[in-house]
Amino acid sequence: MREPAEQTFERTLGDYFRERLTDCADALEPRPEEDTLWYVGSVLARLGDSRQLFSYEEGQLGLRPLALLYKDAHEAAADHERCLILRQLGDQALFIGALFPERYARKGFRQDYFVGMGGGAYDYLADNAASGRHVFAELSERFAAFLDLAARACTRHPGRSARDVLTLYRQWLTSGDERLAKQLRALGISLDDGRQLH
Repeated sequence: MREPAEQTFERTLGDYFRERLTDCADALEPRPEEDTLWYVGSVLARLGDSRQLFSYEEGQLGLRPLALLYKDAHEAAADHERCLILRQLGDQALFIGALFPERYARKGFRQDYFVGMGGGAYDYLADNAASGRHVFAELSERFAAFLDLAARACTRHPGRSARDVLTLYRQWLTSGDERLAKQLRALGISLDDGRQLH
């Protein structure tokens, strides 16, 4: 009789963040819904890829300010377009508010700015999005708590911090260096030859 094949588990960058969020979520009362934790983990992984966060405008690579995204949403002709822009605004406010608060504090942006912009965007989506309204409702109602949760999930823990993993991943995306790929695989992150996450 053959021995059963050993099962291997490969996780994506999104899985890595969702695992960290799940570990940190036990400290929150009430505990966030699993769908919301999954969504936040996906946001961290997606925007951790600078190609998803930054955009080209007037020949320059940059981060569109939240206030301009809000203006774009306000001026959108169709509701589905407004929802897409507000989702981008909410996700971006969550990502940069959680991971780079000190950088924006030096520019005069405090946490309440991110809470107002992100929470307001998700509030609109809770009433108008085509799907995921319950996720957006929870994010809107508890945006400050999710900022803190995402920040805690991305702080140092035994091994590497989430920021370290994102930096390593960005370096690998740019260079394709097999040494970096091995480090990512050692963390359990699955990579394919096209330098995209599974």
